[in-house]
Amino acid sequence: MQEVFDKLRVLQGVLAKKFAVLEEVKEIPRTLETKEELLNRGKRTYIEKHERLEKTSDELKALRIALDEAERTREHSEKQMEQISTQREFEALEKEIKDASSREQSLRKSLLAKEKYFSELQEQLEEHEQLMEIQEEEVKTETEKKDVLLSEKHAEIESLLLQEANLTPGIDESILFKFERIIKNKAGVGIVPVHGHVCQGCHMTLPVQFVNDVRKGDDFRFCPYCSRVLYWEDVEGADMVAQHTDDSEIEEAGLADFVDSDEFDDLI
Repeated sequence: MQEVFDKLRVLQGVLAKKFAVLEEVKEIPRTLETKEELLNRGKRTYIEKHERLEKTSDELKALRIALDEAERTREHSEKQMEQISTQREFEALEKEIKDASSREQSLRKSLLAKEKYFSELQEQLEEHEQLMEIQEEEVKTETEKKDVLLSEKHAEIESLLLQEANLTPGIDESILFKFERIIKNKAGVGIVPVHGHVCQGCHMTLPVQFVNDVRKGDDFRFCPYCSRVLYWEDVEGADMVAQHTDDSEIEEAGLADFVDSDEFDDLI
């Protein structure tokens, strides 16, 4: 059994590293996905602004046409002033000129405001184009980086799998299955020593008879509190005074005991 425990301690590090690398593999594409989403969002915004620019351009054309018509109307009325002969005609024509001038002034103000808005839109689009060029370059760079990183991580995983394969012969498959789940769910620590009567994984005091069984080392024992595999380790000065726990409260720990299967459902 001591040889198996030694293998499990080494395997613990290999499995913990493997799971860490697998998580890194999941995270690597997310940076690229974020940048791609920003770029796609920017493209949608650019299209919307470009549509507004085209609409504003059409509105500018319509305003210029309306302003030209207002100017012609006013000029025509002013020329007619030389031909009037009565006060009534003068007053009517004067009103036409005043209305035409007012409309011309209003159209001119609208035209200036619309031209300013059009100019601002153009500047925004130019800036947006520059931003999209930067984002496209970032996406390209991140894609290349992702491919390189994934290649490196997959090579690392292959190496870890090879190490794992070299360590697992001689270890019961059911133990390996449970041990792997414990490693993944217990922060990479699946096998810990017992010092005195205390589990060094969760620092809980264990029953006397249970500790004696662990000390014999003739079978696997799982901590009833943290589910980790236990082995005995002599430590000078360890507290050998056990809390008087009724052994009947905890049955003998074996492969099927102590590890809550619900806790590891995601791995089944």
